[in-house]
Amino acid sequence: MKITSFNPMIISKYADSLVSLFEELGFEKRHNKTGDSFSGNRMKDANGFHVDVVDAEVPQDLVSIRMNVSSFDEAYEMLTARGFKIVQGGKVENTGSSRSAMMVSPSGFSITVAEHLK
Repeated sequence: MKITSFNPMIISKYADSLVSLFEELGFEKRHNKTGDSFSGNRMKDANGFHVDVVDAEVPQDLVSIRMNVSSFDEAYEMLTARGFKIVQGGKVENTGSSRSAMMVSPSGFSITVAEHLK
């Protein structure tokens, strides 16, 4: 499994105001992705740093590490072997162009694993 990107992701029902904040910090929207229950903005600054701001109905803001990988299945197997569990009712999101799932560690931090489908 190859990691192709690794950056913070903020999930919030107030995503518009967070996007504005990051624009003030010098980030620009680069890409928007929508799924069944979310709309995500990938942002990048002049130094090459990325942050994803995801608009979703959540009770409070969540922060996760976004990890794009070459093989979702390999990443899933590696993380579950270390005790990670999929949140969102165990659902893997498949948008047709990607597969992703937020996985939480036994200690409580989360990694959102995504594979772009070719």
